[in-house]
Amino acid sequence: MKRRNLLAAGVAVAAASVGVGWGLRRQSERSPDAADDLDKAGPVDVWRLRFEKPGGGELALATLRGRPLVLNFWATWCPPCVEEMPLLERFQQEHRAAGWQVLGLAVDTAPPVREFLARHPVSFAIGLAGMPGVALSRSLGNSGGALPFSVIFDSQGGAIERKLGALKWDELSAWSSRIK
Repeated sequence: MKRRNLLAAGVAVAAASVGVGWGLRRQSERSPDAADDLDKAGPVDVWRLRFEKPGGGELALATLRGRPLVLNFWATWCPPCVEEMPLLERFQQEHRAAGWQVLGLAVDTAPPVREFLARHPVSFAIGLAGMPGVALSRSLGNSGGALPFSVIFDSQGGAIERKLGALKWDELSAWSSRIK
């Protein structure tokens, strides 16, 4: 009898997990433009995408084109992502005058991102990609969809470097010295 109860409990937990995951995916915030592009087969034109900002309003990636960009996919529930935020902030502060920009795309929902940013404010742009952010990161070379993941774009808008895992200061410095 105990074995049957444990099996039933295990099935219930599995079903609940699937339901929660499905619900989070349905609740993930994305703009219609981002959803349309991410649902298409083939490469995504990142410069056409738009994302909601945690504090309201919209972030159009087209406004970031023309200058080098560090695009970082992160989440509040990802420890290495949270650990690299101060490094990204430092990079933004030290390289802004040279034209560099940093954009964090949160693979998360708005409430935890707002709470995180209230405790750890950053000066760079943050967009809410939700679960579609995983598909976007995959289209940019992150085959496993893991976090953190960063893509470095040159001023012409081409993706020229990719990094799965937490960034290191030496990597960012080397890229910034050779990318204009």
